[in-house]
Amino acid sequence: MRKQIAAANWKMNLTYQQGETLTDELLDNEYSLKENHEVVFGVPFPYLGMVAGKTANKKGFYVAAQNCSNKKSGAYTGETSVEMLSSLHIQYVIIGHSERREYFNESDQMLAEKVNLALDFGLTPIFCCGEPLAIREAENQNEFVEVQLQESLFHLSAEQLKKIVIAYEPIWAIGTGKTASSQQAQEMHAHLRSVLAAKFTNEVADEISILYGGSVKAANAVEIFGMPDVDGGLVGGASLVAAEFAAIIRALK
Repeated sequence: MRKQIAAANWKMNLTYQQGETLTDELLDNEYSLKENHEVVFGVPFPYLGMVAGKTANKKGFYVAAQNCSNKKSGAYTGETSVEMLSSLHIQYVIIGHSERREYFNESDQMLAEKVNLALDFGLTPIFCCGEPLAIREAENQNEFVEVQLQESLFHLSAEQLKKIVIAYEPIWAIGTGKTASSQQAQEMHAHLRSVLAAKFTNEVADEISILYGGSVKAANAVEIFGMPDVDGGLVGGASLVAAEFAAIIRALK
């Protein structure tokens, strides 16, 4: 059975003290996590050690960096390498979030380099893909996300691909209050799985967890997560509110 994942993306929010309080509140909740359920906290770099320490003995809870360098090491002031993340025992890293692509001009080739390094150091990439509004309105979203997968993931072996988590994030639904309908999410997730199956195999594609990211909240999580090809969510704003994100965790199927 595929992993069902509730992943929080705090983005550039919260002070250290606020992050500590939020983590404590979430970990103090009662959950009935199944064997295939995972909760991932994608937190700012300064908070990785703190959250990793708090989740270390919590079964089913993990930590993600929100980004990493595409260089292994060297004179890259201000950057954070995957090797550094590995030395902190961080398990996941978000790669290719739409904000990184748009604001920091991260290319598909750069993202492929980041994926390679993450896998080399034993981290699981949460690879983001998704289309802007103009592409959706032109009904070219399938081709758009297919190219994103091809350019950044198709160089991998089947065994490497099975270590990837994919997050589909319709850019027009991030932080806008708009949400893809559960049917729109299902259609795109099924398309992504078919693209992977065509390149690799149906068996490989069926093992890949594909998360939905785009204004997920407690009120819509059960419906969205209930779709057959949706394996949880990459959650932004709602992950900053303990009660909201706790309800989203409980919505995992």
